[in-house]
Amino acid sequence: MDELWTGDACGLVEAFRSGERTPLEELESTLAAIDASSLNAFSHLDPEAARERAAVADVTAPFGGVPLGIKELDQVAGWPDTHASVPLADRVASYTTTHVERIVDAGAVPVGLTTASEFGGVNLTRTVLNGVTRNPWDPTRTPGGSSGGSAAAVAGGLVPLATGGDGGGSIRIPAGFTGLVGLKTTYGRIPRGPNFAVGALTVTVGGLTRSVRDTARWLDVANGADLHDPHSLPRVEGWEAGLGTHLEELRGLRVAIVDDFAGAVVSPETAAIVRSAGEALSSDLGLRIVEIDVAIPPVGTAWSLANMAGTFAVLGDAWPECSDDLTLEMQFACEWAADRGLDFPALIRLEERRTALFEAMAAAFEQTDLIVTSSNPDVAFAAEGPLPSVFGGIVDSMGNNGRLTIPSNLYGNPAISIPVGSCEGLPVGLQLLAPHHTEALLLDAAWVIERERPWPLVTVSTGAM
Repeated sequence: MDELWTGDACGLVEAFRSGERTPLEELESTLAAIDASSLNAFSHLDPEAARERAAVADVTAPFGGVPLGIKELDQVAGWPDTHASVPLADRVASYTTTHVERIVDAGAVPVGLTTASEFGGVNLTRTVLNGVTRNPWDPTRTPGGSSGGSAAAVAGGLVPLATGGDGGGSIRIPAGFTGLVGLKTTYGRIPRGPNFAVGALTVTVGGLTRSVRDTARWLDVANGADLHDPHSLPRVEGWEAGLGTHLEELRGLRVAIVDDFAGAVVSPETAAIVRSAGEALSSDLGLRIVEIDVAIPPVGTAWSLANMAGTFAVLGDAWPECSDDLTLEMQFACEWAADRGLDFPALIRLEERRTALFEAMAAAFEQTDLIVTSSNPDVAFAAEGPLPSVFGGIVDSMGNNGRLTIPSNLYGNPAISIPVGSCEGLPVGLQLLAPHHTEALLLDAAWVIERERPWPLVTVSTGAM
Protein backbone atom coordinates (compact mmCIF):
# COMPACT_ATOMS: atom_id res chain seq x y z
CA MET A 1 0.00 0.00 0.00
CA ASP A 2 1.55 3.28 -1.15
CA GLU A 3 -1.39 5.69 -0.89
CA LEU A 4 -1.46 7.74 2.31
CA TRP A 5 -4.67 8.06 4.27
CA THR A 6 -6.24 11.41 3.44
CA GLY A 7 -9.25 11.15 5.74
CA ASP A 8 -9.41 11.92 9.43
CA ALA A 9 -7.88 9.87 12.24
CA CYS A 10 -11.19 8.41 13.36
CA GLY A 11 -11.79 7.16 9.83
CA LEU A 12 -8.34 5.59 9.73
CA VAL A 13 -9.06 3.69 12.94
CA GLU A 14 -12.26 2.40 11.33
CA ALA A 15 -10.22 1.27 8.31
CA PHE A 16 -7.82 -0.58 10.61
CA ARG A 17 -10.68 -2.29 12.44
CA SER A 18 -12.33 -3.40 9.19
CA GLY A 19 -9.04 -4.81 7.85
CA GLU A 20 -8.97 -2.37 4.95
CA ARG A 21 -5.58 -1.13 6.15
CA THR A 22 -3.00 -2.12 8.74
CA PRO A 23 -1.05 0.13 11.11
CA LEU A 24 2.34 -1.12 9.90
CA GLU A 25 1.51 -0.56 6.22
CA GLU A 26 0.21 2.91 7.04
CA LEU A 27 3.36 3.72 8.98
CA GLU A 28 5.60 2.67 6.09
CA SER A 29 3.63 4.91 3.74
CA THR A 30 3.92 7.73 6.28
CA LEU A 31 7.68 7.37 6.62
CA ALA A 32 8.10 7.27 2.82
CA ALA A 33 5.97 10.41 2.43
CA ILE A 34 7.95 12.27 5.09
CA ASP A 35 11.18 11.30 3.38
CA ALA A 36 9.85 12.58 0.04
CA SER A 37 8.36 15.77 1.44
CA SER A 38 9.98 19.19 1.16
CA LEU A 39 7.68 20.76 3.77
CA ASN A 40 10.36 20.36 6.48
CA ALA A 41 7.61 19.43 8.95
CA PHE A 42 9.72 17.04 11.06
CA SER A 43 12.92 17.74 12.98
CA HIS A 44 13.44 14.23 14.36
CA LEU A 45 12.24 10.75 13.37
CA ASP A 46 12.32 7.47 15.30
CA PRO A 47 11.26 4.94 12.64
CA GLU A 48 12.34 1.75 14.39
CA ALA A 49 10.47 2.52 17.60
CA ALA A 50 7.46 3.50 15.49
CA ARG A 51 7.60 0.21 13.60
CA GLU A 52 7.70 -1.72 16.88
CA ARG A 53 4.60 0.11 18.12
CA ALA A 54 2.73 -0.20 14.82
CA ALA A 55 3.38 -3.95 14.67
CA VAL A 56 1.53 -4.51 17.95
CA ALA A 57 -0.97 -1.63 17.76
CA ASP A 58 -4.33 -2.29 19.42
CA VAL A 59 -6.80 -1.04 16.84
CA THR A 60 -9.64 -1.22 19.37
CA ALA A 61 -8.05 1.75 21.18
CA PRO A 62 -9.36 5.28 20.37
CA PHE A 63 -6.37 6.14 18.16
CA GLY A 64 -5.12 2.58 17.69
CA GLY A 65 -2.36 2.49 15.07
CA VAL A 66 -2.68 6.14 13.93
CA PRO A 67 0.70 7.78 13.08
CA LEU A 68 1.29 10.77 15.36
CA GLY A 69 3.55 13.80 15.08
CA ILE A 70 4.72 15.34 18.35
CA LYS A 71 5.56 19.03 18.52
CA GLU A 72 9.22 19.50 19.38
CA LEU A 73 8.33 21.70 22.35
CA ASP A 74 6.75 18.61 23.95
CA GLN A 75 8.97 16.15 25.81
CA VAL A 76 9.39 12.49 24.85
CA ALA A 77 11.86 10.48 26.93
CA GLY A 78 15.01 9.78 24.94
CA TRP A 79 14.14 12.21 22.13
CA PRO A 80 15.72 15.65 21.54
CA ASP A 81 14.48 18.39 23.86
CA THR A 82 15.87 21.44 22.07
CA HIS A 83 13.00 23.95 22.19
CA ALA A 84 13.98 24.44 18.51
CA SER A 85 17.04 26.39 19.67
CA VAL A 86 20.70 25.98 18.74
CA PRO A 87 22.01 26.59 22.30
CA LEU A 88 19.98 23.57 23.46
CA ALA A 89 20.71 21.34 20.44
CA ASP A 90 22.32 18.58 22.55
CA ARG A 91 19.56 18.30 25.18
CA VAL A 92 17.63 15.02 25.47
CA ALA A 93 14.34 14.65 27.32
CA SER A 94 14.39 12.51 30.47
CA TYR A 95 10.60 12.17 30.69
CA THR A 96 7.45 12.18 28.56
CA THR A 97 4.71 14.74 29.13
CA THR A 98 1.39 13.48 30.49
CA HIS A 99 -0.44 14.84 27.45
CA VAL A 100 1.73 12.86 25.02
CA GLU A 101 1.53 9.74 27.20
CA ARG A 102 -2.26 9.84 27.14
CA ILE A 103 -2.43 10.09 23.35
CA VAL A 104 0.10 7.27 22.97
CA ASP A 105 -1.70 5.15 25.57
CA ALA A 106 -4.79 5.60 23.38
CA GLY A 107 -2.98 3.72 20.63
CA ALA A 108 -1.32 6.45 18.56
CA VAL A 109 2.09 5.62 17.05
CA PRO A 110 4.66 8.43 17.57
CA VAL A 111 6.65 8.98 14.38
CA GLY A 112 8.85 11.89 15.39
CA LEU A 113 9.04 15.53 16.41
CA THR A 114 7.41 18.22 14.30
CA THR A 115 9.16 21.54 13.84
CA ALA A 116 8.18 24.56 15.92
CA SER A 117 9.21 28.16 16.30
CA GLU A 118 12.02 28.75 18.79
CA PHE A 119 10.66 28.54 22.37
CA GLY A 120 7.20 28.86 20.81
CA GLY A 121 7.69 32.60 20.69
CA VAL A 122 6.62 33.53 17.14
CA ASN A 123 3.81 32.55 14.74
CA LEU A 124 6.38 31.71 12.06
CA THR A 125 8.15 28.33 11.93
CA ARG A 126 11.60 29.28 10.74
CA THR A 127 14.59 28.68 13.03
CA VAL A 128 18.36 28.62 12.93
CA LEU A 129 18.27 25.01 14.15
CA ASN A 130 15.76 23.53 11.69
CA GLY A 131 15.38 25.97 8.82
CA VAL A 132 12.10 26.91 7.14
CA THR A 133 8.88 24.92 7.46
CA ARG A 134 6.43 25.39 4.61
CA ASN A 135 2.67 25.54 4.18
CA PRO A 136 1.41 22.62 2.07
CA TRP A 137 -1.17 24.89 0.41
CA ASP A 138 1.64 27.05 -0.96
CA PRO A 139 5.26 26.23 -0.08
CA THR A 140 6.26 29.89 -0.37
CA ARG A 141 4.00 30.61 2.63
CA THR A 142 4.32 29.77 6.33
CA PRO A 143 2.13 27.28 8.17
CA GLY A 144 2.31 29.68 11.11
CA GLY A 145 3.63 28.90 14.55
CA SER A 146 4.53 27.87 16.96
CA SER A 147 2.90 24.53 16.05
CA GLY A 148 3.78 25.05 12.38
CA GLY A 149 5.37 21.66 11.74
CA SER A 150 2.38 19.89 13.27
CA ALA A 151 -0.01 21.86 11.08
CA ALA A 152 2.07 21.29 7.93
CA ALA A 153 2.31 17.56 8.62
CA VAL A 154 -1.43 17.10 9.19
CA ALA A 155 -2.67 19.40 6.40
CA GLY A 156 0.01 18.05 4.06
CA GLY A 157 -1.17 14.47 4.52
CA LEU A 158 1.95 13.19 6.29
CA VAL A 159 0.22 12.19 9.55
CA PRO A 160 -3.45 12.40 10.53
CA LEU A 161 -2.71 13.82 13.99
CA ALA A 162 -0.08 15.95 15.70
CA THR A 163 0.26 17.57 19.10
CA GLY A 164 0.28 21.32 19.55
CA GLY A 165 0.55 23.93 22.25
CA ASP A 166 -1.23 27.27 22.47
CA GLY A 167 0.34 29.98 24.60
CA GLY A 168 -0.66 32.91 22.39
CA GLY A 169 -2.50 31.30 19.51
CA SER A 170 -0.01 28.58 18.58
CA ILE A 171 -2.70 26.00 17.81
CA ARG A 172 -5.33 28.34 16.37
CA ILE A 173 -2.97 30.39 14.19
CA PRO A 174 -1.46 27.39 12.31
CA ALA A 175 -4.89 25.73 12.08
CA GLY A 176 -6.24 28.89 10.46
CA PHE A 177 -3.33 29.12 8.03
CA THR A 178 -3.57 25.46 6.94
CA GLY A 179 -7.30 24.64 6.99
CA LEU A 180 -7.39 22.49 10.13
CA VAL A 181 -9.42 22.33 13.32
CA GLY A 182 -7.53 23.88 16.22
CA LEU A 183 -9.04 24.00 19.71
CA LYS A 184 -7.50 25.96 22.56
CA THR A 185 -9.19 24.52 25.62
CA THR A 186 -10.11 26.16 28.89
CA TYR A 187 -6.87 26.61 30.84
CA GLY A 188 -6.14 23.39 32.73
CA ARG A 189 -8.47 21.15 30.70
CA ILE A 190 -5.49 19.03 29.57
CA PRO A 191 -2.67 18.74 32.14
CA ARG A 192 0.84 19.97 31.42
CA GLY A 193 2.97 17.91 33.79
CA PRO A 194 5.26 16.43 34.80
CA ASN A 195 7.78 19.10 35.82
CA PHE A 196 5.03 21.67 35.42
CA ALA A 197 6.31 25.26 35.51
CA VAL A 198 3.56 27.70 36.47
CA GLY A 199 4.99 30.59 34.46
CA ALA A 200 2.57 33.00 32.84
CA LEU A 201 -0.48 30.69 33.08
CA THR A 202 -1.17 31.08 29.36
CA VAL A 203 -0.18 27.76 27.76
CA THR A 204 -2.64 25.01 26.90
CA VAL A 205 -1.91 21.83 24.98
CA GLY A 206 -3.94 19.90 22.44
CA GLY A 207 -3.88 18.71 18.85
CA LEU A 208 -4.00 19.76 15.21
CA THR A 209 -6.68 17.66 13.50
CA ARG A 210 -8.54 17.30 10.21
CA SER A 211 -12.03 16.95 11.68
CA VAL A 212 -14.20 17.97 14.61
CA ARG A 213 -14.66 14.38 15.74
CA ASP A 214 -10.88 13.92 15.83
CA THR A 215 -10.64 16.93 18.16
CA ALA A 216 -13.50 15.64 20.32
CA ARG A 217 -11.87 12.20 20.59
CA TRP A 218 -8.58 13.89 21.46
CA LEU A 219 -10.33 15.60 24.37
CA ASP A 220 -11.87 12.30 25.48
CA VAL A 221 -8.39 10.79 25.65
CA ALA A 222 -6.36 13.70 27.01
CA ASN A 223 -8.51 15.70 29.44
CA GLY A 224 -8.60 15.22 33.19
CA ALA A 225 -6.74 16.19 36.34
CA ASP A 226 -3.19 15.03 36.98
CA LEU A 227 -1.30 15.30 40.27
CA HIS A 228 1.73 16.83 38.54
CA ASP A 229 -0.31 19.84 37.40
CA PRO A 230 -2.12 21.56 40.29
CA HIS A 231 -4.07 23.74 37.82
CA SER A 232 -5.52 20.79 35.88
CA LEU A 233 -9.29 20.38 35.80
CA PRO A 234 -11.40 17.32 36.70
CA ARG A 235 -12.07 14.83 33.93
CA VAL A 236 -15.15 15.36 31.73
CA GLU A 237 -16.51 12.41 29.75
CA GLY A 238 -18.34 12.14 26.46
CA TRP A 239 -16.90 14.78 24.14
CA GLU A 240 -17.15 12.71 20.95
CA ALA A 241 -20.38 10.98 21.95
CA GLY A 242 -21.88 14.38 22.72
CA LEU A 243 -21.25 15.92 19.30
CA GLY A 244 -24.49 17.37 17.96
CA THR A 245 -26.37 17.09 21.26
CA HIS A 246 -26.00 20.72 22.31
CA LEU A 247 -27.78 22.37 19.40
CA GLU A 248 -30.87 23.30 21.44
CA GLU A 249 -28.60 24.77 24.08
CA LEU A 250 -26.98 26.92 21.40
CA ARG A 251 -30.26 28.06 19.87
CA GLY A 252 -31.11 31.60 20.90
CA LEU A 253 -27.68 32.41 22.28
CA ARG A 254 -26.16 35.80 21.50
CA VAL A 255 -23.20 36.08 19.13
CA ALA A 256 -21.06 39.11 18.31
CA ILE A 257 -19.18 39.18 15.01
CA VAL A 258 -16.19 41.44 15.60
CA ASP A 259 -13.93 42.23 12.63
CA ASP A 260 -11.30 44.10 14.65
CA PHE A 261 -11.32 42.11 17.89
CA ALA A 262 -8.78 43.41 20.43
CA GLY A 263 -7.81 46.18 18.00
CA ALA A 264 -6.37 43.84 15.39
CA VAL A 265 -6.01 45.13 11.85
CA VAL A 266 -7.62 42.44 9.66
CA SER A 267 -7.50 42.43 5.87
CA PRO A 268 -10.85 43.35 4.30
CA GLU A 269 -10.95 40.08 2.33
CA THR A 270 -10.39 37.94 5.42
CA ALA A 271 -12.87 39.95 7.48
CA ALA A 272 -15.55 39.59 4.79
CA ILE A 273 -15.12 35.80 4.57
CA VAL A 274 -15.27 35.40 8.34
CA ARG A 275 -18.27 37.71 8.72
CA SER A 276 -20.18 35.85 6.01
CA ALA A 277 -19.39 32.51 7.66
CA GLY A 278 -20.36 33.88 11.06
CA GLU A 279 -23.70 35.05 9.71
CA ALA A 280 -24.31 31.67 8.07
CA LEU A 281 -23.46 29.88 11.32
CA SER A 282 -25.82 32.18 13.22
CA SER A 283 -28.62 31.24 10.81
CA ASP A 284 -27.81 27.52 11.06
CA LEU A 285 -27.80 27.54 14.87
CA GLY A 286 -30.52 30.12 15.48
CA LEU A 287 -28.10 32.53 17.19
CA ARG A 288 -28.99 36.17 17.81
CA ILE A 289 -26.39 38.54 16.33
CA VAL A 290 -25.67 41.41 18.72
CA GLU A 291 -23.32 44.38 18.85
CA ILE A 292 -21.07 44.68 21.86
CA ASP A 293 -19.45 47.77 23.31
CA VAL A 294 -16.14 46.67 24.75
CA ALA A 295 -12.51 47.58 24.23
CA ILE A 296 -10.03 44.74 24.78
CA PRO A 297 -6.86 46.46 26.01
CA PRO A 298 -3.56 45.82 24.22
CA VAL A 299 -1.82 43.05 26.12
CA GLY A 300 1.02 42.10 23.77
CA THR A 301 3.72 43.64 25.98
CA ALA A 302 2.30 42.06 29.13
CA TRP A 303 2.05 38.67 27.43
CA SER A 304 5.59 38.92 26.04
CA LEU A 305 7.18 39.88 29.35
CA ALA A 306 5.29 37.18 31.23
CA ASN A 307 6.41 34.47 28.80
CA MET A 308 10.00 35.68 28.34
CA ALA A 309 10.73 34.76 31.94
CA GLY A 310 10.25 31.13 30.94
CA THR A 311 12.58 31.52 27.97
CA PHE A 312 15.35 32.90 30.15
CA ALA A 313 14.79 30.06 32.63
CA VAL A 314 15.35 27.47 29.88
CA LEU A 315 18.40 29.26 28.43
CA GLY A 316 19.97 29.64 31.88
CA ASP A 317 23.66 30.52 31.83
CA ALA A 318 23.76 30.31 28.03
CA TRP A 319 22.35 33.85 27.84
CA PRO A 320 23.62 36.34 26.72
CA GLU A 321 26.56 34.61 24.99
CA CYS A 322 24.13 32.55 22.88
CA SER A 323 22.42 35.63 21.44
CA ASP A 324 23.89 35.26 17.94
CA ASP A 325 22.69 31.63 17.77
CA LEU A 326 19.05 32.58 18.25
CA THR A 327 16.45 33.15 15.56
CA LEU A 328 16.23 36.85 14.74
CA GLU A 329 12.84 37.38 16.40
CA MET A 330 13.86 35.60 19.60
CA GLN A 331 17.19 37.43 19.73
CA PHE A 332 15.28 40.69 19.49
CA ALA A 333 12.72 39.56 22.09
CA CYS A 334 15.38 38.43 24.57
CA GLU A 335 17.33 41.66 24.26
CA TRP A 336 14.13 43.69 24.58
CA ALA A 337 12.99 41.78 27.67
CA ALA A 338 16.45 41.90 29.26
CA ASP A 339 16.54 45.67 28.82
CA ARG A 340 13.10 46.09 30.37
CA GLY A 341 13.64 43.66 33.23
CA LEU A 342 10.99 42.24 35.55
CA ASP A 343 11.45 44.39 38.64
CA PHE A 344 8.62 45.13 41.07
CA PRO A 345 7.22 48.11 39.11
CA ALA A 346 7.20 46.02 35.92
CA LEU A 347 5.46 43.13 37.68
CA ILE A 348 2.84 45.51 39.06
CA ARG A 349 2.18 46.95 35.60
CA LEU A 350 2.01 43.44 34.19
CA GLU A 351 -0.64 42.37 36.68
CA GLU A 352 -2.56 45.60 36.14
CA ARG A 353 -2.70 44.86 32.41
CA ARG A 354 -3.85 41.30 33.03
CA THR A 355 -6.54 42.49 35.41
CA ALA A 356 -7.76 45.04 32.86
CA LEU A 357 -7.91 42.27 30.27
CA PHE A 358 -9.89 40.03 32.64
CA GLU A 359 -12.42 42.81 33.23
CA ALA A 360 -12.73 43.56 29.52
CA MET A 361 -13.26 39.91 28.58
CA ALA A 362 -15.82 39.54 31.37
CA ALA A 363 -17.62 42.65 30.10
CA ALA A 364 -17.66 41.17 26.59
CA PHE A 365 -19.18 37.89 27.74
CA GLU A 366 -21.76 39.76 29.82
CA GLN A 367 -23.00 41.24 26.54
CA THR A 368 -22.75 38.14 24.36
CA ASP A 369 -22.43 34.39 24.72
CA LEU A 370 -20.13 33.81 21.74
CA ILE A 371 -17.67 35.93 19.78
CA VAL A 372 -16.82 35.35 16.13
CA THR A 373 -13.61 36.80 14.77
CA SER A 374 -10.83 35.76 12.44
CA SER A 375 -8.12 33.31 13.50
CA ASN A 376 -5.49 35.45 11.74
CA PRO A 377 -5.32 39.03 10.42
CA ASP A 378 -4.74 37.71 6.89
CA VAL A 379 -3.85 34.55 4.98
CA ALA A 380 -0.45 32.95 5.53
CA PHE A 381 2.53 35.21 4.87
CA ALA A 382 5.99 34.38 3.49
CA ALA A 383 7.59 31.20 4.86
CA GLU A 384 10.95 32.90 5.42
CA GLY A 385 9.32 35.94 7.02
CA PRO A 386 9.51 38.63 8.07
CA LEU A 387 6.32 38.99 10.06
CA PRO A 388 3.97 41.24 8.08
CA SER A 389 4.28 44.83 9.20
CA VAL A 390 1.24 46.96 9.91
CA PHE A 391 2.89 50.06 11.31
CA GLY A 392 6.39 49.47 10.00
CA GLY A 393 8.02 48.06 13.14
CA ILE A 394 8.73 44.53 14.34
CA VAL A 395 7.04 45.05 17.73
CA ASP A 396 3.88 46.39 16.09
CA SER A 397 3.76 43.57 13.53
CA MET A 398 4.29 40.91 16.19
CA GLY A 399 1.55 42.53 18.24
CA ASN A 400 -0.98 42.64 15.42
CA ASN A 401 -0.40 39.00 14.53
CA GLY A 402 -1.28 37.92 18.06
CA ARG A 403 -4.03 40.37 18.99
CA LEU A 404 -6.83 38.08 17.87
CA THR A 405 -5.63 35.09 19.89
CA ILE A 406 -3.63 36.27 22.92
CA PRO A 407 -6.62 37.57 24.96
CA SER A 408 -8.01 34.04 25.33
CA ASN A 409 -4.63 32.77 26.54
CA LEU A 410 -4.41 35.38 29.27
CA TYR A 411 -8.10 35.05 30.22
CA GLY A 412 -8.06 31.26 29.96
CA ASN A 413 -11.31 30.79 28.02
CA PRO A 414 -11.71 28.24 25.20
CA ALA A 415 -11.52 29.23 21.54
CA ILE A 416 -11.52 27.24 18.33
CA SER A 417 -10.30 27.86 14.77
CA ILE A 418 -12.51 26.36 12.05
CA PRO A 419 -11.86 26.44 8.26
CA VAL A 420 -14.52 28.57 6.53
CA GLY A 421 -13.13 29.49 3.12
CA SER A 422 -10.11 30.58 1.14
CA CYS A 423 -8.49 33.68 -0.27
CA GLU A 424 -5.64 33.66 -2.81
CA GLY A 425 -5.91 29.85 -2.71
CA LEU A 426 -5.04 29.83 1.00
CA PRO A 427 -7.28 28.79 3.91
CA VAL A 428 -9.14 31.29 6.09
CA GLY A 429 -10.06 30.30 9.63
CA LEU A 430 -12.97 31.55 11.72
CA GLN A 431 -12.20 31.83 15.43
CA LEU A 432 -15.09 31.23 17.85
CA LEU A 433 -14.64 32.30 21.47
CA ALA A 434 -16.79 31.31 24.44
CA PRO A 435 -16.64 31.59 28.26
CA HIS A 436 -14.71 29.11 30.39
CA HIS A 437 -15.74 25.42 30.38
CA THR A 438 -17.90 25.62 27.23
CA GLU A 439 -15.84 23.53 24.83
CA ALA A 440 -18.89 21.36 24.10
CA LEU A 441 -20.68 24.36 22.58
CA LEU A 442 -17.65 25.27 20.45
CA LEU A 443 -17.34 21.71 19.19
CA ASP A 444 -21.01 21.58 18.23
CA ALA A 445 -20.76 24.89 16.38
CA ALA A 446 -17.72 23.58 14.52
CA TRP A 447 -19.57 20.30 13.87
CA VAL A 448 -22.39 22.23 12.19
CA ILE A 449 -19.97 24.23 10.01
CA GLU A 450 -18.22 20.99 9.02
CA ARG A 451 -21.49 19.46 7.87
CA GLU A 452 -23.01 22.50 6.20
CA ARG A 453 -19.81 23.72 4.51
CA PRO A 454 -17.24 20.89 4.46
CA TRP A 455 -13.57 21.69 4.04
CA PRO A 456 -10.74 19.70 2.38
CA LEU A 457 -9.14 17.39 4.93
CA VAL A 458 -5.70 17.65 3.29
CA THR A 459 -4.15 19.62 0.46
CA VAL A 460 -4.10 18.13 -3.01
CA SER A 461 -0.33 17.68 -2.75
CA THR A 462 -0.67 15.37 0.32
CA GLY A 463 2.68 16.69 1.47
CA ALA A 464 4.87 14.89 -1.09
CA MET A 465 6.42 18.12 -2.29
